Amino acid sequence: MIASLYAMGYKPHYIYLLFKRYAKEITSFHTEPILKGIKQYFFYKKKVTGLKDGEPIEILCNKLALKKGIKEIKQIPMPIVIPSVDITESKEYVFTNHVPEEAKDKSQYLTNISIGKAVRASSSFPAVFNPCLIGTHAFMDGGALDNVPVTEVRKQGADKVIAVKFDADPVDETSNMMDIIMKTIDIMGNKIAEENLEKSDMVLSVYTDKVGLLDVQKLDNCYQYGYECVIKNIRKIKELCKE
Repeated sequence: MIASLYAMGYKPHYIYLLFKRYAKEITSFHTEPILKGIKQYFFYKKKVTGLKDGEPIEILCNKLALKKGIKEIKQIPMPIVIPSVDITESKEYVFTNHVPEEAKDKSQYLTNISIGKAVRASSSFPAVFNPCLIGTHAFMDGGALDNVPVTEVRKQGADKVIAVKFDADPVDETSNMMDIIMKTIDIMGNKIAEENLEKSDMVLSVYTDKVGLLDVQKLDNCYQYGYECVIKNIRKIKELCKE
């Protein structure tokens, strides 16, 4: 979501204000329906109805895109890649405004899609949101296969890549269900993430102080953590950009 808003021309501080205004609307949920949805899926093989469908994310992003005169991702002027995973194929797809010439499988890149739908597909976090259905695809959060898309960014022409890393918090007696899910996914994707991080020119590891996935009350803290991380590394960032 942040990448798409920035690429469309929205300034960082305004994006922050948008998150403060709409975060609760996008992420609000009740644990009971989610547990019910998971139980339906794993034990009874029924259609999952207890999870969020992610529609508020799609509606909001499309609304903000229209303010910039943009409907589909291919209309964004700045190069952008938004990875997602089709769970029916176990395959990564990339929503983008430019298909790399060197791409061996060009069907992997989708350009004729609304901004909202692309962001919704990539933001459909397992056990929180239902898969985002687009045609024959069922998309989920791209982090399952490519949480740090360094290679895809380089394919778009970037000669310097700064990756941002958020480590999952350790699991202890105070951990809730979401903490356990986050840690599990972090462990599963750790090897892939490490390989991609090594391909970047610089890694910014942002301290989060046990901020949960949906702790929207701590937005101000997260904003400050990110700011402090950049300020701490600003000299290295400037030197890298001059190379």
